[in-house]
Amino acid sequence: MTTAPTPVPAPAAVDSNGGAGTPGTATPASEAAPTANRRNRRSGNRAWLGALPLMVFFAIGFGLPAVAIAIGAFTTSSDAPGGGGTFTLSNLSNSLQGAYFTALLGSVKLSALTALIGTVVGLPLAQAVATSRFRMVREAVLSGSGVLANFGGVPLAFMFVATLGNAGEVTTSLGLKKYGWSLYTFDGLAVVYLYFLIPLMILTITPALEGLRVQWREAAANNGATTFQYWRYVALPVLLPSLLGGYVLLFGASFAAYATAEAMVGSSIPLISMQIGDALSGNVLVGQGNLALALGLDMIVVAGLVMAVYLPLQRRSAKWLS
Repeated sequence: MTTAPTPVPAPAAVDSNGGAGTPGTATPASEAAPTANRRNRRSGNRAWLGALPLMVFFAIGFGLPAVAIAIGAFTTSSDAPGGGGTFTLSNLSNSLQGAYFTALLGSVKLSALTALIGTVVGLPLAQAVATSRFRMVREAVLSGSGVLANFGGVPLAFMFVATLGNAGEVTTSLGLKKYGWSLYTFDGLAVVYLYFLIPLMILTITPALEGLRVQWREAAANNGATTFQYWRYVALPVLLPSLLGGYVLLFGASFAAYATAEAMVGSSIPLISMQIGDALSGNVLVGQGNLALALGLDMIVVAGLVMAVYLPLQRRSAKWLS
């Protein structure tokens, strides 16, 4: 006589929380999805709370001054004949005319030139750092670049005046004056700016260079590509967004520099930052006290355009190098 097979109990189903459910049943996906969505929303809320102090600092340190500048740029100053607080476009129109517009163009020209030179010179230096076999050399260069990128103002101007000024040690020892060299010109100021722009470029582009895959170089070599062809068709196209982003960052750093140029050349070279300093000190016509705010608004607009180009480039490069 045969016996009926003993029924085997179905295994217990595991619910979305990791625990055992009712034996022989499974938790429907429609019930697990809302739980996961609620958990993700709670995690997102906690992330915003962590960034809240930075957002408050940004709103107080940058948002309120920007609003004050925007309001003052479109209103008359307290010394105006009709009184202050009246809406006007004269401040903005005057900031884009005559010497003020020349100073704006001078700042853009200086920033574009120094940013280009800093990008071209900084890329091979950063590549040498990224591919160095000596860890101490790499750390020393990056640490030094971090210091030099933030070194500016009066100390930087004094250092160059003492070395490359008209009576500087390097100028007199090499006889640079007979070749037409002068530190207190547009070219001299560009040399000074490169002192902190090149280290800034090294810091900016080194992470992107480290993100280049070794497999890409090996694949190019296996297909018979030379080093030049690898950089022309593989590395540079991948690095192009990071390079353009670094250029934009250097442009912004040069465009906003003030103390170094003020201490070294004063108003002999037309720069928008120098014009803002003169306007804030009262060196304007009667009734144009808010002209400095209009000039500041011009700089904010230029900086905003720079950041509008920089952020998409950074997101695009992150897709390849992440």
